[in-house]
Amino acid sequence: MTKRPAKRANTLPKVMRAAAIHDQKLIIEERPIPAPGLGEVLVRVAAAGVNRPDLLQRKGLYPPPAGITDIPGLELSGEVVALGRKVTGLKKGAKICALVAGGSYAEYCVVPAPQCLPVPKGMDMTAAAGLAETHFTVWTNLVDRGKLKKGETILIHGGASGIGTTAIQVARALGAKVFATAGTDEKCRACEKLGASAAINYKSLDYVAEINKLTGNRGVDVVLDMVGGDYVGRNQKVLASHGRHVSIAMQKGRTVEIDLFQIMSKRLVLTGSTLRPQPVAVKGEIARALKKTVWPLLARKKIKVVIDRVYPFEEAQAAHEHLEAGNHVGKVILTF
Repeated sequence: MTKRPAKRANTLPKVMRAAAIHDQKLIIEERPIPAPGLGEVLVRVAAAGVNRPDLLQRKGLYPPPAGITDIPGLELSGEVVALGRKVTGLKKGAKICALVAGGSYAEYCVVPAPQCLPVPKGMDMTAAAGLAETHFTVWTNLVDRGKLKKGETILIHGGASGIGTTAIQVARALGAKVFATAGTDEKCRACEKLGASAAINYKSLDYVAEINKLTGNRGVDVVLDMVGGDYVGRNQKVLASHGRHVSIAMQKGRTVEIDLFQIMSKRLVLTGSTLRPQPVAVKGEIARALKKTVWPLLARKKIKVVIDRVYPFEEAQAAHEHLEAGNHVGKVILTF
C-alpha cells in the first residue's frame, strides 16, 4: 500500500531579525514574525528603502500611527510567503514591492495587499525596494494635489533626493518642463541628466531670481516643496497665475510667513499631504494609478531608480547617518 505523503511543514521560522530603535540608535534584535491579518500578506523582505521619515522616527519626532509596529521602514521589495484572509490577486511566491506604514527594516513584514505592486519587468529586487515610498508620494502630490499637466512647468526642491530624482522623471514623463534646486553643482548636474531643464545651486544662487529669469518672469505652475520655513513665502514669488504650491515636508520648520495678497492676486492654491496615516483604500487607489501609468515606463526604462548607496541590513545605523549627512544623490537601500 502506497503511503500518502506527509503534509509539508510550515517552513517559516518563529522569530526574525529586525532593526529596532533604542536610545535613538538602530539595534539589530530578534522579534516574533508577524502574522498577516484580513486583507494582508506576509513578505520575506529582500531589500528596504531608507527615507527621511525613518530618521525622524529614530529621533522620536515621527511616531508610527496607532496599531503600526515600532520597527521603522516605509517601503520594501520581497517575496509573498503567506496570505491573510480574503486576499485576492496575490499568490505565494509573488515578487512584489510595496508601501508600508512601518516594519520594513526586518526580515519579514506584513503588508496590506492593495499596497503591493509587481516588481517591474527587468528590475532587480534592490532597485525595486526604492520604488514605493517615492512614487506613491510623487504621484499623489504632483498629480492628485498639484494637478500637473502636460505643457506646464514645475519647480522641484531637493531635486537630488530620492523624492526629487523620482519627481523630475515623473514630471518629465507627464510632459512638464522641470526646474530643480540642489545644494551642490554636482547634484545640479545629476538633476539635469535626469531631465531637469535647469538646476539651481541654492547655496550659491538666489533660486527666486533664477527661476523668474528662466521663465521670463512668468513663474512656474507648480512648486513641490519639501523644505518649508521661509521657502514657502519665497516660493509664492515664483508661482505663476493659478499656480499650485504643494508641501510634502518641512525641513526648515512648520512655521511659515505668507503673503496673502500674492495668493489672492495670483489666485494661488497652497496644498500638501502626508501619506503614512492615509487609509489602505487611499493608498490602494494610488497603487492602481501607478501600475497603469508609471509601471510601464519603469519596465521600458523610461524612468529609473537612482541608487546612491546600498548597505547590508546589519548596517542600518550607518545608512541613516549617510542619509542624514545629505551628500547622497537618489536612494539609500538596505539589503537582506
